Amino acid sequence: MIIGCPKEIKVQEYRVGLTPANVQSYVEAGHKVYIETEAGAEIGFSDDAYRQAGAEITDKLTLFANSEMIIKVKEPIECEYDYFHENQILYTYLHLAADKPLTDMLLSRRIQSIAYETIKTPTGLPCLAPMSAIAGRLATLESAKFIQKTFGGAGVLLSGTAGTPKAKVVILGGGVVGLNAAQIAIGIGADVTILDINAERLAYIDQIFGMRIKTLSSSRGNILSLLPEADVVIGAVLIPGAKAPRLVHREDLKLMKKGAILVDVAIDQGGCFETSIPTTHNNPIFEVDGIIHYCVANMPGCVARTSTLGLTDSTLQYGLKIAELGVKQACLSDPALLQGLNTYNGKCTFKGVSDAFGLPYTDAKTALA
Repeated sequence: MIIGCPKEIKVQEYRVGLTPANVQSYVEAGHKVYIETEAGAEIGFSDDAYRQAGAEITDKLTLFANSEMIIKVKEPIECEYDYFHENQILYTYLHLAADKPLTDMLLSRRIQSIAYETIKTPTGLPCLAPMSAIAGRLATLESAKFIQKTFGGAGVLLSGTAGTPKAKVVILGGGVVGLNAAQIAIGIGADVTILDINAERLAYIDQIFGMRIKTLSSSRGNILSLLPEADVVIGAVLIPGAKAPRLVHREDLKLMKKGAILVDVAIDQGGCFETSIPTTHNNPIFEVDGIIHYCVANMPGCVARTSTLGLTDSTLQYGLKIAELGVKQACLSDPALLQGLNTYNGKCTFKGVSDAFGLPYTDAKTALA
């Protein structure tokens, strides 16, 4: 198969879909790889390194025109849509339930799209987990920065110091993002409460943190009871492939302390705070009713080298399978990949996406038949 890896063009996005080591794996398996000029230059992967691994360096137009499968990091943005041609394979993060224009493009051009974030094994989401871990850790680090008075926050040190109270950090969601956010927050010395709808998950979190963290069932009442004292609220909820539930409403902000910060890690899936809108690393925060919002849609992009290595370690095995067998046979032979299939030959094959926009839904196996 002919594989193409373009340069990411979102603001402050320096990750890349393939490393030189990944290219070598594809080439050794008999595939041809195109890399766009300087796709990985910002994080230390030179064009020469890709050439030595067996890739051909080219421009974006040539890459898209000749590639059967496009491997990216972030979902295509509008200025990239016209590069795609019918029946091309797209393998990347998609987050379609929050992006109707992209969904429409993939369906109209009959793109065979597989989303990293919905590939699912019995133990979890292998291609999402590395970025979730990084985003969770960054959520605490970024909140520690932007709650400083110099950024418009309340002027609070998360750890406190001798004779002063620790900051109260509330984490909504006990998955990979929430767990990693809690690890950093506890390490810093904050007072941490984590909420989740799964009682077994809360028991697990209680055990691994040795009772140093407070756990609560994620109910509307419990969330509202915590908001008045919270210095930081981290939204870490996930329904794979579907829109995030809104857990903090606009009217709830009046309960919070001025200068507190909301960090919405779920912004890629529409956000879990009603007042969230996507931001970039260039302009990461905004204020609503005295509350600071941090809603960067590609949080791991600011630690792009670490993120690229973590991401490509998890996506390579599935990409090689797609390249060897094609989308149909790869998905039919691997239940994890089958759940990753979001669009196929003009059909929406992921329920969370069809529900988000009222689109006709076709079961993935039926679409592949």
